[in-house]
Amino acid sequence: MNNQLHKKIWLIFAQTATVCMAILFVLRIFYPDFLSQREPPRSAVLLDPAASVVTLGSYSYAAKKAMPAVVNIFTSKKAELNPHQKYLDDPAFRQFFGDQFDDMEPPSQPENSLGSGVIVSDQGLILTNNHVIATADEIEIALSDGRKMSAKVVGTDPDTDLALIKVDADHLPAITFASSDKLNVGDVVLAIGNPFGVGQTVTQGIVSALGRSHLGINIYENFIQTDASINPGNSGGALIDADGNLVGINSAIYSRSGGSMGIGFAIPASLARQVMEQIVAQGNVTRGWIGIEAQDITPALADSFRLSKVQGALVAGVLRGSPAERAGLRAGDILLAIEGKPVIDSGSMLNLIAALKPNQKATVQIARAGEIISVSILIGKRPKPAVASD
Repeated sequence: MNNQLHKKIWLIFAQTATVCMAILFVLRIFYPDFLSQREPPRSAVLLDPAASVVTLGSYSYAAKKAMPAVVNIFTSKKAELNPHQKYLDDPAFRQFFGDQFDDMEPPSQPENSLGSGVIVSDQGLILTNNHVIATADEIEIALSDGRKMSAKVVGTDPDTDLALIKVDADHLPAITFASSDKLNVGDVVLAIGNPFGVGQTVTQGIVSALGRSHLGINIYENFIQTDASINPGNSGGALIDADGNLVGINSAIYSRSGGSMGIGFAIPASLARQVMEQIVAQGNVTRGWIGIEAQDITPALADSFRLSKVQGALVAGVLRGSPAERAGLRAGDILLAIEGKPVIDSGSMLNLIAALKPNQKATVQIARAGEIISVSILIGKRPKPAVASD
């Protein structure tokens, strides 16, 4: 009896096991991941230096780090008085003519404009665009904490559209400079400013291009192009990287409507820092100059001069008495390199020469009559007011 019971139990077990194996086999065929072990999803986090946790993909740490160093700038220009106002206020004049001039249009109201700036020193130095403060009679800045202060101009550099202003305050939150020379196309950047006067705003995008020139904005152009939204009022504000460090000063936009169209331009932080340091040290910016007029090399010119590359700057003219003339340069020469650095076009040539110190000797490589020769030039000081040649 017991044997029969044991056989029956064993038979039921065997049949059950067989059915289960068959079911698992079918499930394995139609659902391959059915038995695979999966770890529960983990939330990726990024730790900032203060050990606070930020969700991956958020740039709140970078924004919080840089925003206190970005200020709003309010400028005003004094109203122009009616040129005849002094006569209207003269009692004898009014006694003779009466009140017939009382309805004359009153003096125009003060003009106000909005821009942005970046605190670059805890002692109150602020970088902004020259065009933000160029015509201002009075400048006022508003900090991110709501405080307002009067500012004065320390120095300007119209050639790069940069200006340095100062407020009488210390222990201010200063921005940290990054090396914009290490930027790459595709890097994430944030633009901080006061667009349209609505208040401090952060927009996000990427670096769209580097070394943009020939835009007709400044004499010296080496712009960072970005699709981070830059609108009127952002001028002079900060372009920062994902770590909250300054990589550029927002300067201009390409627009047909007056608003952002996805093409904005910023002055590299490395150039802004050079200008700032010169203004602090000597009150102005000194640039090298050799006194030539140049134009870009086109494919036709490259073929005509038998150049291996469409690269360099053609000397179209040499100013009389200039360092270039004294060194023997002449129209038709092609500048290929300056102090060992290649000349890509006339824009890069301007920047390379401007970076040289006056009264120093520099070696330039030129192509002349099919030969490559080196010429030593004693660099001069760029004359003021700035001219369109170099």
